[in-house]
Amino acid sequence: MTNLNSNSNVPRNDYPRPQYVRDSWISLNGEWEFTFDDNRIGRKEKWHRGGTALSNRIQVPFTFESKLSGIGEPGFHDTVWYRRSFSVPAEWNDKRVQLHFGAVDYLASVWVNGELVATHEGGHTPFSADITDALQSGDNVLVVKAEDFSLNLSLPRGKQYWQPKSKGIFYTRTTGIWQSVWMEAVDETHLAKVRMTPDIDKGELELRAYVNGFSKDDSLALKVEVSFKGTPVTQDVYGLTEQEEVRTVVLQHYNGFRRCHLWSPENPELYDIKFTLLKNEQPVDEVTSYFGMRKISIENGRLMLNNRFYYMRLVLDQGYFPDGNLTPPSDEAIKKDVELMKEMGFNGARKHQKLEDPRYHYWCDQLGLLVWSEAANAYQYSFEYVRRFTKEWQESIDRDYNHPSIVAWVPLNESWGVWDIKTNEYQQQHALTMYHLTRSLDKSRLVVSNDGWEHMRTDLLTIHDYEPSQGVLEERYHSAESSIESIRSHSKRCFAGDTQYEGQPILVSEFGGISFKKSEWEGWGYSGAENDEDFLAKLKAVVDPMLTSPVVQGFCYTQLTDVEQEINGLVTYDRTPKVPLEQIRKIIDGKIGPKTV
Repeated sequence: MTNLNSNSNVPRNDYPRPQYVRDSWISLNGEWEFTFDDNRIGRKEKWHRGGTALSNRIQVPFTFESKLSGIGEPGFHDTVWYRRSFSVPAEWNDKRVQLHFGAVDYLASVWVNGELVATHEGGHTPFSADITDALQSGDNVLVVKAEDFSLNLSLPRGKQYWQPKSKGIFYTRTTGIWQSVWMEAVDETHLAKVRMTPDIDKGELELRAYVNGFSKDDSLALKVEVSFKGTPVTQDVYGLTEQEEVRTVVLQHYNGFRRCHLWSPENPELYDIKFTLLKNEQPVDEVTSYFGMRKISIENGRLMLNNRFYYMRLVLDQGYFPDGNLTPPSDEAIKKDVELMKEMGFNGARKHQKLEDPRYHYWCDQLGLLVWSEAANAYQYSFEYVRRFTKEWQESIDRDYNHPSIVAWVPLNESWGVWDIKTNEYQQQHALTMYHLTRSLDKSRLVVSNDGWEHMRTDLLTIHDYEPSQGVLEERYHSAESSIESIRSHSKRCFAGDTQYEGQPILVSEFGGISFKKSEWEGWGYSGAENDEDFLAKLKAVVDPMLTSPVVQGFCYTQLTDVEQEINGLVTYDRTPKVPLEQIRKIIDGKIGPKTV
């Protein structure tokens, strides 16, 4: 892999799309011209044409609200502009040049040399543009206008607060470019994407390839090479007769059984795979990737990983950072978070109210950590919200489909945006739609349509419970019936409408939240601890009932880190452990009791 702009001073200079790699690319992160447009005069004054210099400077991909941007202004500025120049290497002259944005919050318009090349709605998902026809020799000018709507509660926003200062469970806003910007060159005929679906029972991998620039006048074929730790496993060439083709790769076959290496948190075994698109027998595109042979399923009410019962020990991960807010400061910081979770004994994370950077999922794949991928929710229901949210959710699934670490999709959390789901048929049907839409796009993962309570259709019965008393928790979770009744302490119900419990695995997907101050940082939590010994005792008091319950098949502790005004993390906001990690691990990694279903 060659970054043609490999300046080590460029922030977030790591490859932005590690699950789908082409050899040559150019990072456009770093210093851009920037300005606020509070009076919305930019379009009238033709800033998009690129001839107007902008007054400030910003470090992309950090938003102006963050310190790492070089600005650190947390106020309301809902329209912002970016400008920078760039050049295209001579070796790309006979290629199509693609411009990629990891995420721009919320509405983006992009011009190259004054020509509109892309618009995109959705603050958390990527988009691309073929900018070839807008390019000129020498320097080119790239202009981006980003519009956010800070007070619009029907926007998918996650934890971004609509008030001037963070408060409660809500944090600093994110406006504009907050993930990497980069370019790559491709042939006019190239692979748009390849979906990979493992089947461990058959020892097969389903490939669904999409080709851009497809023509029946060309002879197209896809060469697939699979290896495991450097050893070739299989190689084949498939003729392509349609723009979208489905093929099956058999990994190993002997003694009448098909066997393969399995991916799990304990043994994150990954296969390498290379795709070469052949046009009239000549290579025109090459992409390298990887996959894991992993199966998540429910059998007779039991949660299974690779056909064996698996107890999920998850931690809630907000994905915020002191200096970068939603944008991790570095690839090393992302990797450190994954390593911290594993060191504390967790085998998974519930990524909360955020579509995370693809590098996060890469490290979860590589190091072995299960992920529940959760949408950034809106806070008010409307028909326009439904359109926005459904579009962005489909883009989220499309982006992250190939990551073996992701085992569950969570479109809704705690009835956010659907506050009247108990009786409102529109909102009930929306939750049902999100469940079935997700299942229609991905048969290989579980779906929790409304995490915490008021479920409609769901593959897992998930419950949020911040009760601190060990005795109360043991009583609540001694049976499926008592677990279902437990949520009444919140004046909620486990199910909405006429939906009934159908024997789904029960997981307590939020609990704990013990505040423990280890610095000058002021904040809150759901219960408090006075010192190290008190904290560990209270942690054990809430974790042990989860482990020993005869019906609970997993948990998600709140939370990994302190975040802004919340001090209920296992580590501080700057990732300093509050107590020795091995002491936390001893509690989290405790022996589970026998499970009944």
